[in-house]
Amino acid sequence: MTIALLAAAAAQSIHFDSLGLNPVALDLGFFTIKWYSLAYLAGILIGYWYLTVLIRQPGAPMARRHADDFIFYATLGIILGGRLGYVLFYQPDIFLRPLDIFKLWEGGMSLHGGTIGVIVAIWWMARREGLSFLRVCDYIACVVPFGLFFGRLANFVNGELWGKVTSVPWAIVFPDAPGDLPRHPSQLYEAMLEGPVLFAILAFFFWKTNARYEPGKLFGIAALGYGAARFFVEFYREADAQLMEFAERTGLHMGQWLTIPLLVLGLYLVVTAKGRRTRVEPTAGTNSVA
Repeated sequence: MTIALLAAAAAQSIHFDSLGLNPVALDLGFFTIKWYSLAYLAGILIGYWYLTVLIRQPGAPMARRHADDFIFYATLGIILGGRLGYVLFYQPDIFLRPLDIFKLWEGGMSLHGGTIGVIVAIWWMARREGLSFLRVCDYIACVVPFGLFFGRLANFVNGELWGKVTSVPWAIVFPDAPGDLPRHPSQLYEAMLEGPVLFAILAFFFWKTNARYEPGKLFGIAALGYGAARFFVEFYREADAQLMEFAERTGLHMGQWLTIPLLVLGLYLVVTAKGRRTRVEPTAGTNSVA
């Protein structure tokens, strides 16, 4: 594809600036609220609501009070894990300026780091309350697509994490991307695959099968679903500028390398889940499940 063809495609493509999107949702002068912050808030609140629906079913691994406590632990896990994961995996030179680690308003959050943070939060709560770690993970996994969906939409509104250059009819010219060339709106690809599609898969297995009584199975399905979606979309997403050389040298983006262990873990949990099934006595509700 020549530069001339790309330039012609850019002239006919959607220009991001024409969409009227603004990273700031509310600006009062002395106080601003960004869509990225609202995306986190929406993901947590809607996820919490859906979690309360799930734990009302027979054989739930936690009670309502555990769900209430988890919101606090999960929020810390997302923020701390997401930020530290970004610094460690994507921009380790920030460690040379330790105070910059806390500059969340400048951006830079890792989904893989946030995932690790949430898992640590679940482990802490399960250990403290005497709950089944894997079964709690199963239920939390079912609500994660809400956060992924809103987070990816916020990435799009921010005009960040754009895709590779392309001539597809729905290509978008992002103002901060180099070259003013048409690119895949890879944020929207990820939003759909990691959000509604992953949610539908998990909802099917939760409501239509006995997967929730096989510890680790729903968690494994979520890991496989997210991992496959992320690995696939990365082929259409531009690598982070500071990791472009790494991607060229290894043949895969950092996001894809970090996803491989998640895929392996997910496959292991799904394959071995049936062997972990035991009689489930309810933490909430009245019915036990064989």
